[in-house]
Amino acid sequence: MNVIAIDGPAGSGKSTVARKVAEALGLGYLDTGAMYRSVTFAALRRGIDPDEAEPVARIAQEIDLRLDADGTVRVDGVDATIEIRGPEVTRAVSVVAANPAVRDEMRSRQREWAVKHGGGVMEGRDIGTVVFPDARLKVYLDASPEVRAARRSNEVTELSYETVAADIARRDALDQGRTTDPLRTADDAVTIDTTNLSVDEIVEAVMVHWHETDG
Repeated sequence: MNVIAIDGPAGSGKSTVARKVAEALGLGYLDTGAMYRSVTFAALRRGIDPDEAEPVARIAQEIDLRLDADGTVRVDGVDATIEIRGPEVTRAVSVVAANPAVRDEMRSRQREWAVKHGGGVMEGRDIGTVVFPDARLKVYLDASPEVRAARRSNEVTELSYETVAADIARRDALDQGRTTDPLRTADDAVTIDTTNLSVDEIVEAVMVHWHETDG
């Protein structure tokens, strides 16, 4: 399958770049982070503490999750597109994403999606290392903590830069330190530092590496 795996920490540019690469290549796009956020949203909506591993795992297995091509995210029939990016979900998602049973379920759904779509551009934190270790192209995007915080604070206008920076630092520590499928760079991934690059420049770099896989 033609899978492009784009991994990296929050604010590195994964979502924007992945969407544009998918559009340029006529491939499907999947934001796997939105899947973990959706499970978190569903748990909070049901009044379940995200730290409660078994109840949250059951939610992951039972949830009706739909990620539309236009970016709309529906959780159990509810449009949760905006809510899953809110501060409450953002603060809790790393705990949910560290739940091994949740990761097992989401990984299974991600692989099913790729089979159904004949591949695609998938972005997250373990696509190239765990979900699709044989992806045709693996890319790891990164940027300085300051730039990543600035980008994310522009997206989450209700929070201050300092709050966003602290949240990103906390999430980096959780994502990189978790026992199950931690955030790391695949040995054969192309690493792109996006700190001083525009979106178009990042997309161009990814496309160059993609075309090199033809040879």
